[in-house]
Amino acid sequence: MRMKKIKYITPICFLMMLFALPQLAFAQDMVDGANTAWILTSTALVLFMTLPGLALFYGGLVRNKNVLSVLMQCFAIACMVSILWMIFVYGLAFGDGGSMNKLVGMGMIFMSGIGLDSTSGDLPETVFFMFQMTFAIITPALIVGGFAERMKFSAVLWFSAIWLVVVY
Repeated sequence: MRMKKIKYITPICFLMMLFALPQLAFAQDMVDGANTAWILTSTALVLFMTLPGLALFYGGLVRNKNVLSVLMQCFAIACMVSILWMIFVYGLAFGDGGSMNKLVGMGMIFMSGIGLDSTSGDLPETVFFMFQMTFAIITPALIVGGFAERMKFSAVLWFSAIWLVVVY
C-alpha cells in the first residue's frame, strides 16, 4: 500500500514542477530589500574607505609639506570621477548602445536610460549606479599612492580621467 502512494506522488510532483516553471520564467523583476540595504551599506563603506581612509593613509606616508596635496588629489579624483561617471562612463561600462549603436553605451549618456523604476538584477539601477561609482572612484585613488609627491596636481587629474575612460 505504501509503495503505491509513493509511485503516484512522484509523477504528480514532477507535473506540478513543470506547470510552475513558466510562472517563474515570466515573473516580474522584484527589488529585494535586503540586497538593496546591503549594497547601500557596502557603497558607504567603500566611499569611507576612499575619502578619509585612503587619503589619510597616503597623507601619513608622505612628507609634511605634501600631506595636503595628497588629500586634495584623493578628494579631487572622487569629485571628477563622480561627474564623469554620471555623464558618460556608466553608459560606456554598462550600456547596450541604445539608439546610438555606433558607440557602445551612449544611449545612457547623462543617465538618460535610468529611472526610478529601472532595475539591474534585483537592485534599483540607481543603487547599482552608486555602488559601481564608488569602485570607479577608489581605483584611480589607489594609484595615487604610487606617484605621491612625484606628479603635478593637473597631471594626476588628467591621468585619472583618461584611465577611467580607457581602462575602467
